[in-house]
Amino acid sequence: MLRNGLGKTFRFLGYTVQYGCIAHCAFEYLGGIVVCSGPSMEPTIQNSDIVFSENLSRHFYCIRKGDIVIVKSPNDPKSNICKRVIGLEGDKVCTSNPSDFLKNHSYVPKGHVWLEGDNLRNSTDSRCYGPVPYGLIRGRICFKIWPLNDFGFLRASPNGHRFLDD
Repeated sequence: MLRNGLGKTFRFLGYTVQYGCIAHCAFEYLGGIVVCSGPSMEPTIQNSDIVFSENLSRHFYCIRKGDIVIVKSPNDPKSNICKRVIGLEGDKVCTSNPSDFLKNHSYVPKGHVWLEGDNLRNSTDSRCYGPVPYGLIRGRICFKIWPLNDFGFLRASPNGHRFLDD
C-alpha cells in the first residue's frame, strides 16, 4: 500500500514537472497574455488593457519600426514596460521632446532600439534613458484581447511623424 502511494506521488510529481516545463517553454518562446498599466501608450493601449504578446519575433530579430514591444525596464529590471519602436540600430531619431523648440537628433547604436510611448507628454522612454539594448525586448504585442469592444490588431502610431527616414 505504501509502495502504491509512493508510486502515484512520484508519477504525479513527474507529470507536474513535465507540464511545467512545457508551460515554461510556451510562455518563454511562443508568447502570453499581458496586462498593460499606465498612461504612456494612450490612446492605443489604455490602462488595464489586456494584450497578447508573441515572443518569436525577438528570437528571430524580426522587430520593426512601429511595433509595440514588451521590454525589461532599463530603470527597474524587475518590471516590464510597453513602448513603441521608433528606431532600430543605425536609424536617425529625434531625441528631444515634442515641446522643445530646437530638435535634437541622434543615431541608434548597434544592438539597440529607440522606444517611445504613444502618449509623448506622459511617457518615460528612450528620451529619458536613451537607446535600449535589443536583448531587453521580451515580446511584440500582436493584438488587444480586452476590452472586447476594442478586440483586434492595434492602431498605427499617432506619432507617425516621429519616424524619420533619413
